[in-house]
Amino acid sequence: MNPAIDRAPPLPSKLAVGIGCRRGTSADAIERAVQAALGPHAFGDIAVMATIDTKRAEAGLLAFCTRHHLPLRFFSGAEIAQAPHTARSHHARKHLNVDGVCEPCALLAGNSATLIVPKTIDSGVTVAIAAARGAFGSGA
Repeated sequence: MNPAIDRAPPLPSKLAVGIGCRRGTSADAIERAVQAALGPHAFGDIAVMATIDTKRAEAGLLAFCTRHHLPLRFFSGAEIAQAPHTARSHHARKHLNVDGVCEPCALLAGNSATLIVPKTIDSGVTVAIAAARGAFGSGA
């Protein structure tokens, strides 16, 4: 099942940002990638960040979220496999046993079926953005 992708601006004020990154990626690299995906919107528009649970100890991602006071949700591979997404990642399939990380995590964290910004890639960091609707938050 593929989510509808709405590329028309403007973005809503509360966003769920899904992120994928290689081990050892710096907080600054993550910040650049997220800012590029956000376009004119601020980090304050982000309601929740999300990624795969194997990134629980990823120092750069944790530092980025701490720096911007952003909650970070983690989803299991099984949860991600059940979520809709369009982009397929050979790297994610090979190393994490899922077809993608950023798009399904954005959709799951935002309780949404629609991506506002589909997968973008900046310096090896993948970012996707969905509208954050309903119940969401940190933990998982």
